[in-house]
Order: sequence, then structure tokens, then C-alpha cells
Amino acid sequence: MAQVDVLGEFFFSRVVGKPITDAEGRKVGRIKDMAVRWDSICPRVTGIKYAKGVQSHIDINQIESWDESGLKLRGSFSAEKLTLLKDDEIYVSKWLMDKQVIDLKGSKLVRVNDIKISWVRHGETVDIILVSFDIGLRGLLRRVGMDFLVKENESSFIGWQFVKPLESKTASLRLSQEQDQLKRMHPADIADIIEDLDHHERTDFLDNLDNQTAAEALAKVDLDTQVKIIEQMDPERASDILEEMPPDEAADLLGELTEQRSSELLNLMEPGEAEDVRDLMSYPEDTAGSLMTTEYIAFPIGMTVEETINRLRELAPSAETIYYLYVIGEEDESLLGVLSLRDLIVAQPDAVIGDLMNTRIISVNHHDDNRKVLEVVSKYNLLAVPVVDDQNILQGIITVDDVIETLMPNRSDLKTFSWFMLPRRPGRG
Repeated sequence: MAQVDVLGEFFFSRVVGKPITDAEGRKVGRIKDMAVRWDSICPRVTGIKYAKGVQSHIDINQIESWDESGLKLRGSFSAEKLTLLKDDEIYVSKWLMDKQVIDLKGSKLVRVNDIKISWVRHGETVDIILVSFDIGLRGLLRRVGMDFLVKENESSFIGWQFVKPLESKTASLRLSQEQDQLKRMHPADIADIIEDLDHHERTDFLDNLDNQTAAEALAKVDLDTQVKIIEQMDPERASDILEEMPPDEAADLLGELTEQRSSELLNLMEPGEAEDVRDLMSYPEDTAGSLMTTEYIAFPIGMTVEETINRLRELAPSAETIYYLYVIGEEDESLLGVLSLRDLIVAQPDAVIGDLMNTRIISVNHHDDNRKVLEVVSKYNLLAVPVVDDQNILQGIITVDDVIETLMPNRSDLKTFSWFMLPRRPGRG
């Protein structure tokens, strides 16, 4: 293997604008940009743009020496030796600098503030490669010659080898393992990234998420942004994501769309999911029915503990919460009692849940107003409250987090908000 000699290392920001001279000492221009070809692990410089408004470049094989004071050519400058920008080449300044990329370690959106370049020789071959890019404050200040203000701070680099080549010149940068790592991120962190992206980049970003991950993240985004995203999204993909969202979240979102767009998406959804969402959308905004979710778990009164636990394993992944298990009638879904998960686990396998349930049920009517819901949750220290109709048929549940988000949008009232954030003691259902 040929020995690799490093001929020079510098930052893009430090060499842009520096003079270019030929072997006779004549100034032929300044470094305006660099053309690169990204067909390997790291982008490779193929030419130097020497003047504004030209599309021809100085080939890197003509370079004799290069440092932060400028670039010197091997021979005399000649237009015949220039090369044109190829279809598979891009400009560093135009298409790489300031590109956004997701910093998975910090769960945030960052920018390419500067680029580290290495000029190397291996055998008879000379290459200029983009080694890494700086996403930190020091890289940003270096561009304006003020990095001395943070000279004690280390630069924050990401190697180009960890980035996928651009699919198009206007696309965002993507880390090689981005999709797998995004699945392991908390939905709230993904939501923060989505809110930081502009509307073009959001579409590109969401295209790289599976429906479930996209739905979980979208549920954490503010409602106005949700609406903008769904309005711009392909209807088929939008309906798939809505199916994965909790029905109450999907209902809130669809309620903000035009009637035409809302109907279009509901018609594309699976009939069962669409019916649940339509039912929730029919409730006035300030009622318990508009707050509830239909993703609860209820079991007939005659089931044994063993049967219930086995069924619970199947139903739990799609439920909003499983701490409270609701017991309903065998013939209808009238609410008869409530059972905590703890009581179920410690009970004998052959015990009937109807004998274990607590019949002192705290519930709200689906037509009760929001203030009534808040009073019940607060008074009885509930994690979730069941919602019933006038015939005591279970319609859904309202969880404490939905109460906080809907009834307490102003979290500046820390005294009141702190009550909600205290560790909760199980109530009576």
C-alpha cells in the first residue's frame, strides 16, 4: 500500500477569497469555490473556481502549493487547461455549506458551519478531500474571523464518511445510520427536529420515517405545524400516518383542515379507524367527548385473571394506558367496575375479574364540560378517567396528560402546573 503524505490541511472558510498565482507570479484570480465529486466515502475536490460568474475550473493537478495564504499553480495559467463543471459535480459553497443535518447525539438540527479539507498524496496520485464539517459555534465564528473569541472551545466535527451522498443538489444531508437511530429517539426529540425544519425539508425528512414513527412524532408537534404538514403531504401517506395516531389526536388535526381535505383523508383511512375519528369529531370542542381517546382496554365481567392477562398482552401495544382496566357487561359495554393492573397481576389465575373489580367508579359523561373533567381528575388523583354516555356505556377515557395539554396551555402558572407533575397515587378509577 502506497504511503499517504498530507500536503496540507485547512478550513474552507480560511481559503475562500485567497489569491491564485501561476508559476510566474502573476495573479490569475481568487478562490471563489470548489467543485467536488461525491462518488466515494468522502467528497473529492475536482476543480477550483477562480472567478465569479465562470463555470470553468482549475484542475487540482495544476496545483503546486496551497495554504491559507493562497494557491500557486505549477505552470502558467491557460484557459485551455480549464475544465467545466460536470453533471455529477457540485459546488461546496452553494450546495454543502450551511446545509442542515440532524445531530443524532444531541437530538437536534445543526448546520454545516465550516468544512475541513485535506490535501494528500498517495503514490503518484494527489487528492483534495473534504474530511469533516464543523457544526459548532467555533466553525460559525471562524467564517467571520472571530473564532478567537471561543478558542478554548473544541470544534464539533462530523466526518463526511458518516453522511450519505446527496440524492439531489437541494436535498438535506442524511447520516448513514439516520433512519435506524431515529427509531430509537424519543418522539418528542424527533418532533423538535421537525419543527426546526422548513416546509420543504420536513417533507423530505418525514419520507425517511416509517408511518408509526412519523405518527408518534407528529403527535408531539404543535397543532398548527401538524396541519401544515398534513396539507402538503400526499393523501395516501397522510391517511396512513393518521391511522397510526391516537384517534383523539387525529380528530383534533382533521378538525383543523378544510372539510374537503378532511373528508378525503377519512375516506382513505381504514373504515374502523375512520369511524372512531368521525365519532370524536362530532363532539363540541369543550366537552369530555372531544378530549377522550377510544384506545382503552375493557374486559367482560366473566373473564378469569389468566384469560384477561393473555388478552392484555395482545391489546396493550395499541392502548393509551393499561394502568386501569375497565370491566364491562357481557351483553353490552356498560361500565361495571375498574381494576388496577397491580390487582390483576397479584390475583389467582382462576379468579374472575368481576369479583376483583372496584365498583365505586369515578367517571364523567361525554357531554360534561372540560372544567368538570379537570375537577374530577384533580379531586380523585386519577391517571385516567372513563367517559360514559347517558346509558353508562363506556365511550373512551381521558388521560391526565390530555387534561394538562388541553386545559392548561399556559404552563407559566407553576403553582398549578406543579400539582400535575407530582408523582401520582392510583385513584379509584
